[in-house]
Amino acid sequence: MTEDLKEKTAKGLMWGAIANGGTQVLNLLIGIALANLLLPNDYGIVGLLTIFTVLAASLSSSGFANGLINKSPSDNDYNSVFWFNVTVSIVCYVILFCCAPLIARFFHQPILVPLSRFVFLCFIITASGMSYNAYMVKNMMNREIAIISLLALVISGAVGIVLAWLDKGVWSLAWQQMIYILVTNLGRYWYVPWHPRFRFDPAPIKELFPFSVKILLTNIINTVSQQILTVAFGRLFPIHDVGNYTQANKWTSMGHQTISGTLQQVAQPVFVSVRDERNRELNVFRKMVRFASFLSFPALFGLAMIAHEFILCSIGTKWIDCIPLLQILCLSGAFMPLYTLLQNLVISHGRSDINMWLNIAQILLQIGIIFLFYKQGITALVIAYTVFYIVWIAAWLPAANSIIGLRFLDLMRDVCPFLFIASATTAATYFLTLPIANLWLLFVLRIIIAALLYMAVMRLLHVAIMKECIQFIKQRRNRS
Repeated sequence: MTEDLKEKTAKGLMWGAIANGGTQVLNLLIGIALANLLLPNDYGIVGLLTIFTVLAASLSSSGFANGLINKSPSDNDYNSVFWFNVTVSIVCYVILFCCAPLIARFFHQPILVPLSRFVFLCFIITASGMSYNAYMVKNMMNREIAIISLLALVISGAVGIVLAWLDKGVWSLAWQQMIYILVTNLGRYWYVPWHPRFRFDPAPIKELFPFSVKILLTNIINTVSQQILTVAFGRLFPIHDVGNYTQANKWTSMGHQTISGTLQQVAQPVFVSVRDERNRELNVFRKMVRFASFLSFPALFGLAMIAHEFILCSIGTKWIDCIPLLQILCLSGAFMPLYTLLQNLVISHGRSDINMWLNIAQILLQIGIIFLFYKQGITALVIAYTVFYIVWIAAWLPAANSIIGLRFLDLMRDVCPFLFIASATTAATYFLTLPIANLWLLFVLRIIIAALLYMAVMRLLHVAIMKECIQFIKQRRNRS
C-alpha cells in the first residue's frame, strides 16, 4: 500500500535529520581534532580551492540531476546523464590541471599547483555518482543516504586525522575530501539497483537541456556567491585571515546545513508531487517553513551565543580571531534553510529561470558590497555580507506569490514567532550566565539553559509544529 504524502514526508525528514544531525556531530568531532592538529594557514590554502572544486562539480552535473528528479526518469535517462556528466568532468579536470600554475600565481601560494591537481580529481569521482544520487533522492531513499553519509564521514575523518597527526598538514584535508567522495560513491553503487550501460543516447540530454542549463548557470552563480568572500580574502588579505574565515564559515555551515540538508532531501520531490494542487502546496510549504524556523533560529543564535566558549574550549586560542566572524555569520546562517525551501519551490515548478536570474542579481550586488567595504577590513565586509543575505530573502517572495500565492505576511507569521522566541531565550540565557567565570561550566550551562528555556516557551505557547514532531516520534516508537 502506498504511503500518504504526510507520512512519506515525515519519514524523509526524520532520516534526513538523522543523516544531517549525525553528519554534523561527526563533523564537529573531526573538525575539533583537525583544528587542534593543523594551522589556520592549512585551512586557508584548502579554502582557496573550494570555489574551483564546487564550480567544476556544477559543470560536471550540468543541472541534469535536478532534471531527473523533476520528471519520471527511465533507465535510459539515468544512463545518458551518467555518461554526459563523466565526460564533462574529465574535460573540466584537464582544463583545471593546466590552469593550476595560474591559480597558484593568483593567490601567491606555490603549493596550490600539486595540491589543486590532486583535489580536482574529486569532481571526476563526484560526477560518476550524480545519476545514482538523483535516483536515491527521486525515490526518497533517505535511510540509505543517511547510512552512506555517516559511513563516508567516519572513514574519511579517520584518514584525515591520522594524516594530520603524521604532520602531513594541508594534504590531510585534501585526502579527507578524496576518501569521503570515494566511500560515498561506493555506497551509492551498493544500494541503487540501476547501473550504467556502455551506450549513450543524446535524446534525454536534449530533452533535459532547457531546464538543466538554467540550473547549471544558477549553481555556478550560487557557488560564486557562496565562495566569493573566500576568493576576495585570498587576494586581499593574508592567508592567516583566510584560514580564520574558513574556520568560522565551516562551523556556521555545519549549523545551518543540518537543517537545510534535511529539507533538501525531501523538498523538491514533495513539491513536485503536490504542484497541481495550489492550496495544498501552499500549506505544505508553510509547514516546512515553520519546521525550518523552529530548528534554525535557536540553533544558529545559540551557536553565536556560545561561540567564544566553544572555540576556546574545543580548538584553542590560536583560533580566537575567528570568533567574531563566526558570531556574525550565524545571524545570516539562521535564514539559509528558508533559501533552500524557496529555491526548491521554484525549481519544482520548472521555473529554473527565476532561480537563475535572482542569483545573477544576488552575485552582482555581492560584488558591489565587496568593492564598497573591503578597505574597512574583514569584519566590516562580513557584517555587510550578512545583512545583505537576510534582506535578500524578500527578492524571492514575488516568485513564491505567483507560484503558490505565498504573501509576505504569511511568511512573517511563520518565521517571526520562532525568530523572536529564539532571540529572547538566547538573550536571557546570556545575561543569566554572565557571572559564571569557569569557561567549561559556562559553555555547558548556556547550552542547557537555552535549550530548556526555548522548549518551555514552545510548550507554554502550544506550538503546533513541536507537537507534531513529538507525536511523530512517539508513533515511530510504538510501531518499532
